Amino acid sequence: MPLQGVRGEPGELPGHSYRSLVMAVNPDPKPGRWILPLVILAMIAFTYFFVSALPEASPDTTLVGSGPTTTTLAPGTETTSPGDGGGDLDPETQAYLDEVDAINAELQVLDTEMITVNAGFDAEPREIPFDEAESRLEAVANDTTALAARLAGLTPPTGLETNHQALQSNIDLCAAAADEALAGLRSTDTGELRQAAAAAYSQAASDFDTEVQNTHGAANSQ
Repeated sequence: MPLQGVRGEPGELPGHSYRSLVMAVNPDPKPGRWILPLVILAMIAFTYFFVSALPEASPDTTLVGSGPTTTTLAPGTETTSPGDGGGDLDPETQAYLDEVDAINAELQVLDTEMITVNAGFDAEPREIPFDEAESRLEAVANDTTALAARLAGLTPPTGLETNHQALQSNIDLCAAAADEALAGLRSTDTGELRQAAAAAYSQAASDFDTEVQNTHGAANSQ
């Protein structure tokens, strides 16, 4: 027979209820809510100790994709680029090139003189009189012939023979053109011969300068 409490409800003892008894036995009605925080703390602790136990990376370790690497050459090691000749020129070749450069520099000055004299003689009114033009063109012709002989006296280094022949051909053309320009000035020609010879002189001088650069390139590539 069910007990009657003070409130007359079944199963209640005086001064107590089923609810108060349950609360006294289990004060936390949701004990599972502490499980997740404890699991998380355990995972954090495990991760910390696991990472701490890993060996440190070696200083020589190379990471893939970390960027270009730099190679340090041993002292005294030299590097060369393709086509740079692999080093300095030998004294014989360098002396030859220096002399060719000097001849070229003088030839270009003579070309400027040739152009200046012809332009001044053809100007209206004439800026350079006949006598002055004749003496200046004669000097150009003589100096050009001397340069051609100077180049002919050089012995080209091995491997530059073809370049030397081209240089000689161009400067010989300059010498011939200078003689023709002077002859045209002294003739009864109205100026066409002299002007054509002056143009030929300038073209040959330009070709000589180009061949000088080619000769340098050939020497450096050996």
